[in-house]
Amino acid sequence: MIHRPGGYAAYRADFTIEKLLKRAPLTGIDTFIGHSRLVTNGTADNQPVIRDGIAVVHNGIIVNYDALWPTIDKTRELTIDSEIIPALLASQIEAGADVAAAADHLLEVVEGQAACAALLPALGKLVLFSNNGSLYVGELADGYVFSSERYPLEQIGATSIHQVRAAEVFDIPTVHAEIKLTEWKGRTVDLVPGLNLTSAEEDLLVYPQPELRRCTKCILPETMPFIKFDADGVCNYCTNYKIRNHPRPKEELFELVKPYRRASGDEVLVPFSGGRDSCYALHLIVNELELKPITYTYDWGMVTDLGRRNISRMSAKLGVENIIVAADITKKRDYIRRNLTAWLKSPHLGMLSVLTAGDKHFFRHIETVKKQTGLSLNLWGINPLEVTHFKSGFLGVPPDFAEERVYSHGAMKQLRYQKLRFGAMTHSPGYFNRSLWDTLSGEYYRSFTEKTDYYHIFDFWRWDEKQIDETLLGEYDWERAPDTSTTWRIGDGTAAFYNYAYYTVAGFTEHDTFRSNQIREGDITREEALRLVAEENTPRYPNLRWYLDVLGVDFSDAIRVVNNIPRLYAS
Repeated sequence: MIHRPGGYAAYRADFTIEKLLKRAPLTGIDTFIGHSRLVTNGTADNQPVIRDGIAVVHNGIIVNYDALWPTIDKTRELTIDSEIIPALLASQIEAGADVAAAADHLLEVVEGQAACAALLPALGKLVLFSNNGSLYVGELADGYVFSSERYPLEQIGATSIHQVRAAEVFDIPTVHAEIKLTEWKGRTVDLVPGLNLTSAEEDLLVYPQPELRRCTKCILPETMPFIKFDADGVCNYCTNYKIRNHPRPKEELFELVKPYRRASGDEVLVPFSGGRDSCYALHLIVNELELKPITYTYDWGMVTDLGRRNISRMSAKLGVENIIVAADITKKRDYIRRNLTAWLKSPHLGMLSVLTAGDKHFFRHIETVKKQTGLSLNLWGINPLEVTHFKSGFLGVPPDFAEERVYSHGAMKQLRYQKLRFGAMTHSPGYFNRSLWDTLSGEYYRSFTEKTDYYHIFDFWRWDEKQIDETLLGEYDWERAPDTSTTWRIGDGTAAFYNYAYYTVAGFTEHDTFRSNQIREGDITREEALRLVAEENTPRYPNLRWYLDVLGVDFSDAIRVVNNIPRLYAS
């Protein structure tokens, strides 16, 4: 969005902002607003969103926009949630409110993150406002500059930088003519495809109920890699289990974070996937530790809209800045598609983990965000019970019962793992594709790079599923998935597929290992665990369809391949 002699003009495109900058006339301008949007709902409706003479750029997701439209005398025209913002502003201004009051009213009624710049040419005003602090403004030369993060303003030498919360209004040239819009649309792939669900497709999904021998203490079955049963029918995973959910005193954590506390400004960086455990960890950090956090999210192409909406809810309700590092979504999904195609040609349960290898760059980018924010302390919300030995076990890696972390570390472990993976890859040459470096480098950052000022909040706070669910659902109106009873993994686009494959072939999933750990911790009974996994292992058709659609893989073909893999148990 620019202003130059002749009026205001907006330029939108579905390609990169770098390319767009080459097409927009940038000489002789005195007002400039740029925005690069995330892959979320309404991808056909690019920003700036323009209606009622107001142009808006918006970071976040308004989660209650459907409920807000009937409250104003305006007709919705677009799919994107951001359209409600100019509509609400226009409605308030038409009713007599000034620009600042209109923006403050919007912050009162919207749910979900709203970090916005709204340009009102007819009034000669630009208003900035945010309900979570993901917006900064500073002074530069004879004007003002703003950004969704502080770091870019520091890089260009801006002064008097401060965070925007309530509405701040700036004067801009007044122009009564309509905003001229130029737009380029060339994308052939919908990055957020609609779900066209059919009963015929859903009927392809199988849910066998094999009679498997299971541990008499936990619920792990005989198909679990490297499992052994003693004379009493108790498995070696139980006999070698060390209690993991027995945290150290909270007082130790309060002492640990003391050196990082500041009189003003942010104090801690919180890795934030939008999943159940990272959301609850953020709740604890704000409300119990009383630290001032910035959250960091890595979008690698498999974060679902549900996950994004929960990120938006938590960010807004806690008033916490959220920095998102987004990969090249099209490229990342192409990598996954290539690996999934290779897997379907030679299915191997030990190679399913390659489908999630792209998310390991999470560990790489957190170091960048730490440097840019000046925050060294990072507190993670990793669930201590999410130990899934079987994922590498199916590749031939025996369980390391002494490993204390959810993710295994160490050079020798990784070299052994990669050697076994390479051997499996030779059975389907399609694995040797352009994604290989992305996969290996991501796992390097996860397993080999030194991690400093790095702590786990559940080392000091007991992980309690009931308490977590009650808090998130009750206090934050956290959104559940419509196709499963669990609140775990619901924002992860890959989980439904790999769990379907594991269950179909081996008769169990990561839900079985997770519930088994809860049994060993004394959190639930074996009977309760069996009841829960019977529900949680049910195939998630909508999530499966979304996953295969965004990758451009035919649903029926993929499911038939999985269904035809020889079982590890007697039918």
